[in-house]
Amino acid sequence: MTRPTVGQVIAGLTAAITLPLASFSMMLAPEAQLADASSHREAPMISDDPAADGTDVYAFTSPENNGTVTLIYNTWPFEDPFGGPNFFRFDPNVLYSIKIDNNGDNVQDISYDLRFRTEIRNRGTFLYNTGPVTSIDDPDLNVRQFYTVTRVDSTGSRELIKDAPVPPVNIGPKSTPNYAQVAAQAIKPLQGGGQVYAGQRADPFFVDVASLFDLLTIRQLPGNKGGGVNALNGKNVQTIALQVPITQLTADGQPVSGLGSPNAVAGVWATSSRQKTAVLSAGSVANTGEWVQISRLGNPLVNEAVLPLKIKDAFNAISPDMDVAAGALPLVQNPEPARLLNALYGIKVPTGERDDLVAVFLTGVPGALLGLPGATAPMNVPAGKATASEMLRLNMGTPSTPIGEGNRMGVIGGDVRGFPNGRRLIDDVTDIALQALAGVTYKVVHPEFELDPLASQLGDGVDTPDPAVPLTSGFPYVGLPFRGYDFPQTGLGAFPYIRCASGQVYRLNGDNSIGTYVPDPETVGTSPLLQASNFVSADAIRGICGSK
Repeated sequence: MTRPTVGQVIAGLTAAITLPLASFSMMLAPEAQLADASSHREAPMISDDPAADGTDVYAFTSPENNGTVTLIYNTWPFEDPFGGPNFFRFDPNVLYSIKIDNNGDNVQDISYDLRFRTEIRNRGTFLYNTGPVTSIDDPDLNVRQFYTVTRVDSTGSRELIKDAPVPPVNIGPKSTPNYAQVAAQAIKPLQGGGQVYAGQRADPFFVDVASLFDLLTIRQLPGNKGGGVNALNGKNVQTIALQVPITQLTADGQPVSGLGSPNAVAGVWATSSRQKTAVLSAGSVANTGEWVQISRLGNPLVNEAVLPLKIKDAFNAISPDMDVAAGALPLVQNPEPARLLNALYGIKVPTGERDDLVAVFLTGVPGALLGLPGATAPMNVPAGKATASEMLRLNMGTPSTPIGEGNRMGVIGGDVRGFPNGRRLIDDVTDIALQALAGVTYKVVHPEFELDPLASQLGDGVDTPDPAVPLTSGFPYVGLPFRGYDFPQTGLGAFPYIRCASGQVYRLNGDNSIGTYVPDPETVGTSPLLQASNFVSADAIRGICGSK
């Protein structure tokens, strides 16, 4: 792996990220960044390489409370479910890695590396599948992918699984009639314990990208009463999910006894890398040379919303231990999105150095501040360490959150099991970030600060992912991918009918307006039905759906 020096990075690389500190009932916590689609298309160079673009990283104690941690790395932002004949897939020329720092020195101690390969059974047809695919090894699946997982640590490297299958994409009722069952067959055990899944899933992130990047617009101020439009509804990602025994992640190989255990905290981030040289020829590409890191992701909403354009690509190329030497503190202490909240909405935000953001984002949250057990290793500070770097930090002694439970606001909402103590699929990092930027976390460290009344109400109006694709009850937990058959094109007009939350169904016009009421929903047959809130504004929903 090619590793640039700090001098090569950009003299002003100032801020690995912005993770704030917040609190509720003596809990401290969230992260301070604005919102994009977490890390979708966050830097100029990687936006041209979607197969390698990491969108989100999640790390949490597994819901089954079975002594494991679940690690998820999503890539390929904004995948439309339809994509034939060459559907979305993992890139065999990319090295996908999930990295762990288990001793607080900001250097990887463990890396789970995944390499993919593609196999085409019949090159004499353009078809992805030549008939219904009803099993993971169905002979009608013409384009198949397989992957190998390798663990790299201080003892060397070893394969945990070789040629694990990737499930097909979710095409439609004829091609993938029993998709859930086929996808479940792709969950495979790892040598030594744990399990793995790699394949397409529904993007679990939720955010009103369209409004927030229209000069930080909040459709319905202050943002805590809905009204937002989740731009990721109907979008898929490529998901890599690992479930690993905690004893394989701790520095001493021992179980974690609780939040205060000195071996409890793991730093987590993910990277994508390509080899240094690619030689193109007719119908092929040959890759050679050292691996070069081109995407890096730990906490959400960092690179895209905190770092200026001039250093975004450089940040993607360095490792966490280089962050402060490259100049990380200034951007964390004085984040641009906080200034925008003040300029656009007149919200009184903290001025001066934001030590609250530095603590939660760069060093972890001190135990004394949280009032949690263990003076040296409270929520997410490695024992005896306070070295600054940007990564997602999880206390592996955290009690698990069963599926269907938990506060979406994480620690800022009084739920110590959530972000920024790792990150769960339900955590509303956008709302957490907006509130932290506005000073909610600063108030914890500086009680004398007069908090703006709107600060704790800020949000983007999107509080959950698409209810049409709920989280699964078991690993890998990310919802099944949207089906291509249901999405012939993008936009509201792609769907012949739309369904209100109350169940009434309306036809859609070609100009994306809502047409006539369908008195008998059964007449729509197998046509796709979506909640009106997926693509229609809150005002339109009230005006159309509220009248029937």
